[in-house]
Amino acid sequence: MPIHNKLVRDLIPQIIEKSGKQYSTRTLDDNEYITALRTKLEEELNEYLKADNDQDSLEELADLMELIHALAKTHGASIEQVEKIRQQKEEQRGGFNDKVFLIEVEED
Repeated sequence: MPIHNKLVRDLIPQIIEKSGKQYSTRTLDDNEYITALRTKLEEELNEYLKADNDQDSLEELADLMELIHALAKTHGASIEQVEKIRQQKEEQRGGFNDKVFLIEVEED
């Protein structure tokens, strides 16, 4: 039986069970959960970076958003609170829409 040792979406055990396969899981404690979410975030980011078409890119972005939702909860916040912070930062510093690439800044 292959060993995976990774965080999976909540319905994966039922999907595996419906396929007739055996599996084992355990529930992570809070610290393990945060660590696993961060590991999964890195995994999904790497998959996004390797995606070579729009559809795969969007699938990976959706996975990243799911992880951001979960991570917000671990920090005692909602996705709406994260969005509010994002909007404040955009108002104060701008977004990334103008494609500005900073080359250098003169030092005093």
